[in-house]
Amino acid sequence: MTASEPAHIKRFGVFRISEHWANALIFMILVVTGLSQRFHEYALSQWTVAHLGGVDMVRLIHRYSGIVFAALTIAHIIMGSLGVLLKKWHPSMVINLNDFTDAIDNMKYYFGIASHPARCGRYDYKQKFEYWGVVVGGLLMIATGLTLWFPVTVASLLPGEIIPAAKALHTNEALLAFLVIITWHIYNSIFSPEVFPLDRAIFSGYISRERMVHEHPRELAEIEGKPLEEIISHHQDSAYAETAHE
Repeated sequence: MTASEPAHIKRFGVFRISEHWANALIFMILVVTGLSQRFHEYALSQWTVAHLGGVDMVRLIHRYSGIVFAALTIAHIIMGSLGVLLKKWHPSMVINLNDFTDAIDNMKYYFGIASHPARCGRYDYKQKFEYWGVVVGGLLMIATGLTLWFPVTVASLLPGEIIPAAKALHTNEALLAFLVIITWHIYNSIFSPEVFPLDRAIFSGYISRERMVHEHPRELAEIEGKPLEEIISHHQDSAYAETAHE
């Protein structure tokens, strides 16, 4: 890295950081109040319900937290859509052909067939998979949650079979989302070798330039206005020089 190259690159603004932690907080409340009802026969669930004021209070907290979650999700979708359509934001989360080729390139790298990982842009295919899982899963949770909250109204408009179907979808999607977050997301944010012991980007909003070269070189090339190969070549030369100096 030269003197003219910053050590860190700004990745997230205050709004995105606040949005992330608001969603994280509401998600945790929904998980605790929802799964304690779903697995009510377990001692931990019974302890949770008792300390939150009983099952009626748990249901009340869950439902109104669901309203906040729905507002956050819908606002995110509307804001993103308007940003792309009116402000010409780059649709960096849209899945495209490069994501499939990047996945193949990474598999080649992991098996030692390729000499370098995929050259990804602002978000890689794993982050896009998680993002769309959250958005689509969130919309499903909102729809099924409202169905279970107002079953009589829904059944007067749609076939009654939709009520038990909504219950199965709501509980199973909630469990799936919980498992994905505590395995996939927590691993990538804490235990992944690239960020261990903690990825601080979602706290500070900044990411090291070295990580940008490794994980998001295409975005770094766009930010600095340099050809991708120049970014990669310069980084490799710097790494070689540091190794030789040692």
